[in-house]
Amino acid sequence: MRGSGNMAGMMKKMQKLQKEMQVAQAQLDEKAFVGKSSDDLVQVKMNGKREIQDLQINPKVIDPDDPDMLQDLLIQAFNQALATVDHETEQTMGKYTRGLM
Repeated sequence: MRGSGNMAGMMKKMQKLQKEMQVAQAQLDEKAFVGKSSDDLVQVKMNGKREIQDLQINPKVIDPDDPDMLQDLLIQAFNQALATVDHETEQTMGKYTRGLM
């Protein structure tokens, strides 16, 4: 009988942990993450679900004779925003998953 009480306590802890993880994930999903290109000429804002919320492009980088520059700046901004989402997710959710595996 002693083992069943221990198991029930463990199940309660797991349920509590699961609820905390869901709250943390929901907060991450709604948080705004910003990525910028060099010189802040392009800025992208996305949420934790990696959905683009805003994109700002400085008009001086819109050069019809040099589309590659704008493409590079967009890639920089998107990659920075994605890296920020990944880092924050690991910092927030990692505390729940460390030691489980």
